[in-house]
Amino acid sequence: MKDIVIVGGGLGGLSAAIRLQHAGYHVRVLEKEATIGGKLQSVTMGDYQFDLGPSTFTLKHVFEDVFTSVGKDPNDYLTFYPIEEGTRNFFPNGQMIDFSTDVQRVQSQIRTYSENDADHYPLFLEEAKRLYRISERQFFSQLMYRTKTKLSPSLLRDFIKIKPFTSLNTLVERYFEHPNTCMLLNRYATYVGSSPYQAPMIFAMMAHLEGGQGIWGVKNGSYQIVRAFEQLARELGVIFHMNHEVREVVQKGKQLIAVHANGKRFEADQVIFNADALTVYNRLLKRHPLNKKLKKKEVSLSGFTLLLGIKKTYPELRHHNVFFPREYTQEFKAIFDEKIVPEEPTIYICQSSVSEPSRAKKEGGNLFILINAPYLSSNVTWNDETKETIKNRVIDQLESHGLTDLSSRIEEEYIMTPEDIHDRTGAFKGSIYGMSSNHLNQAFFRIENKDPVLSNVYFVGGSTHPGGGTPMVTLSGQLVAKDIMDQYGSMKRDI
Repeated sequence: MKDIVIVGGGLGGLSAAIRLQHAGYHVRVLEKEATIGGKLQSVTMGDYQFDLGPSTFTLKHVFEDVFTSVGKDPNDYLTFYPIEEGTRNFFPNGQMIDFSTDVQRVQSQIRTYSENDADHYPLFLEEAKRLYRISERQFFSQLMYRTKTKLSPSLLRDFIKIKPFTSLNTLVERYFEHPNTCMLLNRYATYVGSSPYQAPMIFAMMAHLEGGQGIWGVKNGSYQIVRAFEQLARELGVIFHMNHEVREVVQKGKQLIAVHANGKRFEADQVIFNADALTVYNRLLKRHPLNKKLKKKEVSLSGFTLLLGIKKTYPELRHHNVFFPREYTQEFKAIFDEKIVPEEPTIYICQSSVSEPSRAKKEGGNLFILINAPYLSSNVTWNDETKETIKNRVIDQLESHGLTDLSSRIEEEYIMTPEDIHDRTGAFKGSIYGMSSNHLNQAFFRIENKDPVLSNVYFVGGSTHPGGGTPMVTLSGQLVAKDIMDQYGSMKRDI
């Protein structure tokens, strides 16, 4: 029986642990925090329940496959529900679009301000679907570390078809002319922590995921996915070690043979890091030849999170909401060029109490508020004064959009900064998605899932292939587990 040590208990690590333990491997998960889940955590304040981290779920089948791949029914562990109204988008001119799978309704809303954009919307969705199909075929179904995979004729043909040198914004502006529609669809670059003016057009595929396939909520909150994965992993026999931060690794030749955490030594035949790969190389693999190269890479944006328990309901809010600024381009100049918090950022609000009233006090709401922020640098000092200034700026902006008296209705409050993300999750420079996708080689050739030097070291999570976002992170764990199983087979023995 081979010993697998997984460093980090996020969705990617849990996904891999489930698959490998079921195949007869002996799996241990070492988690530095008291709770697993990585960036996805549950927070309760008074009568209000929140999820820290991801809140918009697409590709439901990816999560379900974790269960079905080991012979389990996902419905026995968690419940997804469709968010049929989609995401409500508020524009600075006072107009709104409910972006959902109801193409005709979205079209009619766009038509209130642009006939051209409304006419072109179905065509754009077809292009988004085409890009998704290519991604599904080439990037979501296989790891990309083998040279023969990278140079396969099929991949090269499809690579040309996705026009890698064309930015998302360039594609969007080929179809649309009104700033409302452009902002609506350019925002998908931020799903991978990048700028639509630099990231490649492949990320338009996300319009197909949300506008074509739809988005989902999870009963009792997003953290239920973590709980469900943990429950299944424990049922299968995965061993968890909480509050175990790996501070040292033991290398012999071109392998890691053990890791040290909490004064204990854990032997390993295979090591899977479910942690920011940039942080792993920087802290644990300091002599690795990749280190010098990786330090030059641009990392993704971070985020400033504000959790508010409010004693008021705003009927204009839906489960998912986005408030756009007047100058969208300035937001990305501030974040990536000046490395400061935008004066007027895009504001995302998840109010899950719209779908599940029990998650907030009666006649109240649980607002998860997120704005894009730069990764950590000397340009922003995240002290109490900075946090209070940004919080007030965000609340003022929301009140100007019609959420009147918001500041006076706050009963519970919690703030999380890029510094907090760095300290709690180990995210390199507080970035949410590892490397940014603002450059061609970073968008399509992320840190490889299998280390090129250490033959028994793998990476899963948002900083590696196939990318950021909960479905991709979960998928990375499944792909890595399959790769290990393809090499060594099942460890189960017939009795």
